[in-house]
Amino acid sequence: MIDPKPTASHFINGAYIEDKTGTPIDVIYPATGEVIGRVHSATPQILQAALAAAKAAQPIWAAMTGTERGRILRRAADMMRAHNRSLSELETYDTGKPLQETLVADATSAADALEYFGGLAGSLTGEHVQFGEDFIYTIREPLGICVGIGAWNYPTQIAAWKAAPALACGNAMVFKPSETTPLCALKVAEILHEAGLPAGLYNVVQGLGDVGAALVSDPLVDKVSLTGSLPTGRKVYAAAAEGMRHVTMELGGKSPLIIFDDAELEAAVSGAILANFYSSGQICSNGTRVFVQKGIKPAFLKRLAERLGTAVVGDPMDEETNFGPMVSERQRDIAEGFIAKGKAEGAQLVCGGTRLERPGFWLTPAVFTDVTDDMTIAREEIFGPVLSVLEFDTEAEVLARANDTDYGLAAGVFTQNLPRAHRMVKALEAGTCYINTYNDAPVEAPFGGVKLSGVGRENSKAAINHYSQLKSVYVRLSPLESPY
Repeated sequence: MIDPKPTASHFINGAYIEDKTGTPIDVIYPATGEVIGRVHSATPQILQAALAAAKAAQPIWAAMTGTERGRILRRAADMMRAHNRSLSELETYDTGKPLQETLVADATSAADALEYFGGLAGSLTGEHVQFGEDFIYTIREPLGICVGIGAWNYPTQIAAWKAAPALACGNAMVFKPSETTPLCALKVAEILHEAGLPAGLYNVVQGLGDVGAALVSDPLVDKVSLTGSLPTGRKVYAAAAEGMRHVTMELGGKSPLIIFDDAELEAAVSGAILANFYSSGQICSNGTRVFVQKGIKPAFLKRLAERLGTAVVGDPMDEETNFGPMVSERQRDIAEGFIAKGKAEGAQLVCGGTRLERPGFWLTPAVFTDVTDDMTIAREEIFGPVLSVLEFDTEAEVLARANDTDYGLAAGVFTQNLPRAHRMVKALEAGTCYINTYNDAPVEAPFGGVKLSGVGRENSKAAINHYSQLKSVYVRLSPLESPY
């Protein structure tokens, strides 16, 4: 079993760095509530060291060919897969997610991103446009220094999702993980360096919100990519706008999952479980508003309750466990507050929503029915294991209700009527839609939201446009004239 204690708080210019004058941040294992390590928030000196390292390394990296850059990223992907077990154990210590889950969904996803963008790096070229006798060509250039700010639910994945396209395009990055889960990004940095990434190109600094704010507003920074909550996103977006910095925002959601009468029942129940209880419900794209057509609702609720009863709750390091604790005491308290509001506003709690009498931050999967669109649990993001069932009659009705939200990260439809499925996803106001599945997120697919759920896209070729810029060059071969 891996020792979760970090070598040092920060990884800068190719080496671990410690500065204990920074605010101490305890690393707490969510399954037991025990302190398993400690890091220190970055001081101004640490931040300037990270930015200076990035500034010095970036031009040299950008001057390399894309093929050379890609070779290093692909090597890092291979190393990450070779160390998947230890990285997955570290992710479980960091987040509390069951090892059964982290073995297949975290470091593996990070490795996929490094491999994918490593493969793309050599193909990042401009284009030639003939314009009569003249012509235009474009040059794809890196932005410079990118700041990545990560969330606590997928710390390894997010660290790589931001690093891979940034580095493929020739940028340097300073990454700040969530203070709740500070461990995994350090290992991503270590692996990248061991794979041959020149020192200074991927730096990790720890810290609370003040550290993120200092990075976002630093004049050396050219791009900010945040995965986080809407309130944090508003602050970061505003601060980045002051310096006209490029921005990618992957924020929260209150996504609809729509189940029609003709849906295959077992698949629909599986979709609802994946959309609400994977990672103990702590996924931004979760389909927490489950709209169920009247005809299938009784069977759906019965089967959902039966299958939730088979969930294995226990030691996250036991591979038989498939439902773990919430990430922190604070997050559990927030979820419990929403459960209390659901009851108070008239929703019926079918099952779950209770603490387990054991150390750690445990909350059993909660299912509400008789939920109406105006209830708090149907309007606000909970980020916990709380599923709300809302009943509907017609396609037009549910479409209007599904879109009646300020968020637009994801949406899902379960039906065997494919023309209807495609009609629905075309009309749903969401950046990512699913048909007869939920929360699949391969690196080949763009991921991001509309409305208040974010700006820009992560993953796929679309991410390249958010980590690079085009320079246009007009070449005149025809005679040049002027009016005087």
